[in-house]
Amino acid sequence: MRPILAGVLTAALCIQPLLPAGAAESAQREPYGIGLEGFAYPYPVHMLPLVNDGEQVRMAYMDVASAQPNGRSVVLLHGRNFPSSYWAPVIKTLSDAGYRVVVPDQIGFGKSSKPQGELHFDTLARNTIALLDHLQIAKADIVAHSLGSMLGVRIARAYPDRIAHLVLTAPIGLEDYRLYVPPTPTEKILENEDRLTAEAYRKQLERNYALKLPPEQITPFIDARFNIKGSAEYPRWLRAFVSSAQMIYREPVVHEIPLITQPTLFVMGADDHNAPGRANAPEALRPKMGQNAELAKALAAKMAHARTEVIPNTGHLVFLEAPAKYGELVLGFLAVAP
Repeated sequence: MRPILAGVLTAALCIQPLLPAGAAESAQREPYGIGLEGFAYPYPVHMLPLVNDGEQVRMAYMDVASAQPNGRSVVLLHGRNFPSSYWAPVIKTLSDAGYRVVVPDQIGFGKSSKPQGELHFDTLARNTIALLDHLQIAKADIVAHSLGSMLGVRIARAYPDRIAHLVLTAPIGLEDYRLYVPPTPTEKILENEDRLTAEAYRKQLERNYALKLPPEQITPFIDARFNIKGSAEYPRWLRAFVSSAQMIYREPVVHEIPLITQPTLFVMGADDHNAPGRANAPEALRPKMGQNAELAKALAAKMAHARTEVIPNTGHLVFLEAPAKYGELVLGFLAVAP
């Protein structure tokens, strides 16, 4: 499976020639635009005009029809550090099973607009529902990853009649990070993120996400971020990226999770201990953060219709590291009537 998956990702993400680990810093990078212009997605990308806090923006999305439709739709919600194109293998799995698959880039991410204002989960939730309205989808299932799972929780809570099933894949936000991490000024985060090198970012992803992927599969994610630095609009991209970090910190959803009424599946990587902001927490508190599989089990036990599945020997990118098992779990879960 792994060689096949690597080929799918390479083709789907359409990256420049893959670089060996460590070569990214010395290679000449052809700039991308801050809307990932120059970075191809696996399916056609459409744009939905929106207004967020008085600002005109455009939400990018893929809308993938199935050759044998079953009449149901799934919305895929991406994480913070990845373009929505990384869902390519999951899109194929769902489409082959008959689902219409809608894959947005949230405002502030990927090919969507990078707003001047701050990002908020409530605004992203309204945007996602506006996209469903635009596509005339009355009810959908949500399959979300990482930060996207925090957004999925907010959507399921705010619009319960629009969501049938909720799959939270390696979610963050299973704890309130404010209990461990002191507030960090935006300007300080901007400085730290701007100073980060491509190779340091690679090591950060490998460490924080316990990645089990080979280096060549991680390189597209490095390129998707660092080729943007050649754009004249890079400072605006960077501010939107940092705003998403502050959104995670300032707008916890863990307190809402036990109130979710839709059938919910947590799919956890056994080795995933990702905890945003851990490096800024007092040293004595850091080991208490990121016990994600155990947190998911505890939350599921408080919910009306929820369960947790933990996949061994996987990290934060569990759907890429164990695609067959992940697909089996998700398809089996979605097949059960709510």
